[in-house]
Amino acid sequence: MITRFALFEGVVKPGQTETFRAAVKDRLVPLWTQFPGNTDVRVMFGEDRDEGAPEFPLILAISYPDTNAMAAALDSPARHLSKAVTGEILDAYFDGRVHHHVTERHDFNA
Repeated sequence: MITRFALFEGVVKPGQTETFRAAVKDRLVPLWTQFPGNTDVRVMFGEDRDEGAPEFPLILAISYPDTNAMAAALDSPARHLSKAVTGEILDAYFDGRVHHHVTERHDFNA
């Protein structure tokens, strides 16, 4: 199992936090959940952080069974549309950058 993270590093424009979050939930989540082959989509909004740590107002995690499934999702119509919508939302409400990281997932029971 692999997970591809999109880390939204930066700040939401002043007074736009709720509008930004609503736009993500209403416009992007429906697209992200359409990515073929995903096993789960997790959207996490930043609430707090250590002093001096970079700000991540949004972290997206989409898991796939393997890299072939991820590659197919990244080439899908839903992904291409989500990139355009993401650009609109970022232009309107966000100052920063987005970077992606792919991780191999290991789950352990507590």
